[in-house]
Amino acid sequence: MAWLMLRRSLTRRRSRVLIAVLAVAIGSTTIFALALLAIDIPRHMSQDMRSLGANLIVLPADGSPALSASTVEEIKGVLTDSEVVSVVCFRYANVRLNQQPFLAAGTDLAQAQKAKGYWDVEGDWPDQPGQVLIGRDVASLIGLAPGDTVTVTLTQAVTAADPTDPSDQTDPDGQAPEPPAERSARLSVRGILTTGGNEDGFVVMDLSDLERLTLSFDLVDIVELSIDRDSASLAELAQTIDRQVDQVSAAPVRRLAHSEADVLAMLRSLLALVAVIVLALTLIGVATTMMAVVTERRAEIALRKALGADQRSIAWEFQCEAMVLGLVGGLLGAGLGFGLAQAISQSVFQRGVAFSGWLAAVTVAASVLIAYLASRQPVRRATLVDPALVLREE
Repeated sequence: MAWLMLRRSLTRRRSRVLIAVLAVAIGSTTIFALALLAIDIPRHMSQDMRSLGANLIVLPADGSPALSASTVEEIKGVLTDSEVVSVVCFRYANVRLNQQPFLAAGTDLAQAQKAKGYWDVEGDWPDQPGQVLIGRDVASLIGLAPGDTVTVTLTQAVTAADPTDPSDQTDPDGQAPEPPAERSARLSVRGILTTGGNEDGFVVMDLSDLERLTLSFDLVDIVELSIDRDSASLAELAQTIDRQVDQVSAAPVRRLAHSEADVLAMLRSLLALVAVIVLALTLIGVATTMMAVVTERRAEIALRKALGADQRSIAWEFQCEAMVLGLVGGLLGAGLGFGLAQAISQSVFQRGVAFSGWLAAVTVAASVLIAYLASRQPVRRATLVDPALVLREE
């Protein structure tokens, strides 16, 4: 009987029911979309911020030589594949272009292109050895443009021999060796590099080209890592690398790590504030609608009280009606909220968001709770009416 009365009550007042459902649905749509974005946006932003530069660097420890290829592999072994965004190694050497001294940086250019999203290249990225990126300052100084050919000359030859070992400083006859012959390479300028940083004064080439100039192989001066971790766990990772890998010194790039944490914290706070405001507006909207519904049914309430119905049963009927409206609005809002979150994420980050079943269930439950709380005060006031006065007015 109660369910029959509830169904008829809902079907007789379609306009009021529709308004109440829409009020709940709009609120739950916004809340569900904000919650999904609050979960996925930090992940998207973290991935995007990783392209703004490394947040962890590994250098040779004090007094240690350059890092060997085996050492780099040991460093990678400490990391898990899921947290590594990029690993880029650099080797540096002093070179001359048109008799002007510059710093050459050798690296895996394909990996650098993935990791250095903030590098602006006029022209194209090198796609094979023999091609080079010229920093903007270098190109301006000596007049280079994409498509030109440049001779890169090593200023000082570097070999794998230990410069502190006397046996490496003399020839078999006991005489000091002749200075090493200059080595040069003809490279094609593929693009002009602009970063707004030190790289504007670099000559960036494939690591294999720099190794042939220096005759120093399988060595790097720095390892730049982009790791998907917060600042606290990033510091722990640096300590772990120091303990497990010999002769290296790992350190987080604190400015970038803390800036990321601050931005994400502010974003979460903003989304939480908006969600609270939406909850309050939804509560007011549903309460107003329920007040109108209850007011329209004052005569019915008075008649039922005159026939012996108690206040508790009358209140429970209205509250059940409100919770049904909250359930319908919550289910509708969860579906619409997922679509809204997808649209926002695609337009801003060019990535979608994953549907969260538990979050949808929480949203629906919150919608039911909001509808229940919004109906309590109007229903309480309605059940306190004097049947004699109301029926006399009728």
